[in-house]
Formats: sequence, structure tokens, C-alpha cells
Amino acid sequence: MTQQPLREKILQTIIEKSNLKQKVFDNTFAVFGEMKDALLEMASEMDDSLDGKLDKRVRLEYRDRGRFEAQLQIASDLLIFRMHTDIFQFEKNHIIWQNQYLQSDRENSYCGIIEIYDFLSDSFKFNRSLDEGYLIGRIFINKDRMFYVEGKRQTSYRALNFGNEAISKQSILHIMETAINYAVNFDLLTPPYEKCKRVTVEQFNSKMDNSKFVTGKRMDYDFNVDDI
Repeated sequence: MTQQPLREKILQTIIEKSNLKQKVFDNTFAVFGEMKDALLEMASEMDDSLDGKLDKRVRLEYRDRGRFEAQLQIASDLLIFRMHTDIFQFEKNHIIWQNQYLQSDRENSYCGIIEIYDFLSDSFKFNRSLDEGYLIGRIFINKDRMFYVEGKRQTSYRALNFGNEAISKQSILHIMETAINYAVNFDLLTPPYEKCKRVTVEQFNSKMDNSKFVTGKRMDYDFNVDDI
């Protein structure tokens, strides 16, 4: 007799959480589609603006990589936009819990995530599988299409403003332009001599296979979350 109420509670929780998470997923997926459309449009406009001003070997190209990934190559940078398929809630010490919007309804804290990574385009061109990329931004979207952004130079949509504005084409463009601006000014640094003064025979095998030499914009340097 005592188990039936508990079972009913379990079933009710499954219903409520599943419906909530599905709504969040649908919103995030819709926003990711809008982001891909905006990336394609932006790439076309930038390519037209740069026509005749760049070496022909320098590429500016948008690539749709399926339902959950898109790429934007800008010269030596490759930005990867990836939607996570799971739904997340913030850990208990996160600053966002100071936000009245979340305090008023805990369901507002369930979010989908779209991540923005910065890689060297040569890492993919030469199949350097050990090269490092950097998470330079991530967008959180909830059941109401409310959003906030963490990331390098992403200062316009802070956690404590979460709930004030639903994501729109204008905000999507601003987020993408901020990420692109950071990436093109995030230069490749020469790794410390002491870190690369020794190499192995394996690294020189397979006809100088580029994949054996690890490269990243901040190899052996700290990559801090100072803008988050």
C-alpha cells in the first residue's frame, strides 16, 4: 500500500521532466537552426565584402556538418558550432542561482547548450588529431527561449540578466560576431623552447606525418576563463 503513492510520484516526475526537457531540446534545436542560417548568410556577406582583397588561397567558408554541428572557416581559424543533445541544470554554487528568474521557478534553470570552439584550420586539413581546440563560448537556452552566454568577450548577456530577453536573430548575430572577433585576434604563440626541444623517432616516422606534432594556439600556456 505504501509503494503506490511513491510509484505515482515517480511516474509524475517522469512525465513532468520529460516534457520539460523535450521543450528545452526543441527550443535549442530551433535556435541552432537559426544560428546555422545566420552563419551561412554572414559567410556569404563577408565573402562578398572580401572579394578581390584576399589571396585566393585564403578561405572563408561555411559548412553544415549535420543536425548538430556547423563550421565556419575564416582564414587560419575554424570555428565549430556544436549543439549538445542533452539537457543540463546548473550546479548549486553557480552564480545564476542569484537570478530572481530562476528562484521564481526552478524549471527555468533547465537548459540546452550550444558550444563554440576555435581550432586551427590546418589541424583538420592535415589530420593532426592531437591538436587542441578551445571553447570560446557557450549559449544556454531554456523552455522560454531565454538565454545567457559564457565565453571569451561575451559580456553582453550575463547570467544575472538571464530571463530578461528571449534569444533573437539580432542577439545570435552579436554572439557569433563576438566569437569570430575573438578567434581572429587569438594568435598562435610559439611554444616554449624547453617544451619542444626533444622529439621521438615516432614523430618523424611515416614521412613526417603532421598528425604526430601537436599544435594549438596556446600549447603549454594557460588558457584562462578570465572573460567568463
